[in-house]
Amino acid sequence: MPVPATKAELLAAIDKTFAQLERDLDRVPLDAVREPVLDGHVKNTRMSPADLVAYLIGWNQQVLTWHRRRAAGLPDEFPAPGIKWNELGLLAQRYYAAHADDSWEQLRTQLRFAKSAITELIDGYSDADLYCRPWYGKWTMGRMISFNTSSPYANARGRIRAWLRTL
Repeated sequence: MPVPATKAELLAAIDKTFAQLERDLDRVPLDAVREPVLDGHVKNTRMSPADLVAYLIGWNQQVLTWHRRRAAGLPDEFPAPGIKWNELGLLAQRYYAAHADDSWEQLRTQLRFAKSAITELIDGYSDADLYCRPWYGKWTMGRMISFNTSSPYANARGRIRAWLRTL
């Protein structure tokens, strides 16, 4: 799928990749949701399908936090408080831990809610807001949203599908 360059393309990419991911997550056996069957986000670690969903929730919520902070006139905290860009594995583990006690259904519901909140956020912006000026460094707002929604949805789907083929 090409990199979105307009609001309509961004929303379509998010909707398409999310729907595909949802279908694959529906196929995860309930007795395996907490089994460490996937490569983790830190080298030489393993994660469960539940951890992967927690990771997606975490990044979606991080995007929303960035926008809330900017709207409130607060300073940026990229990628997250106390985390540098070269420490994203630590951030992933923070997301796993934050959702360690959530059920599969709770995780899925939270992911759907976060995705919906992001599409509502996008709806409030124009193409110019999203793609005509840098928002963080050289990246536009639309690209930063894509980096943390449709791209990880597609990556997660690939991980889940590869594992499901081994069952």
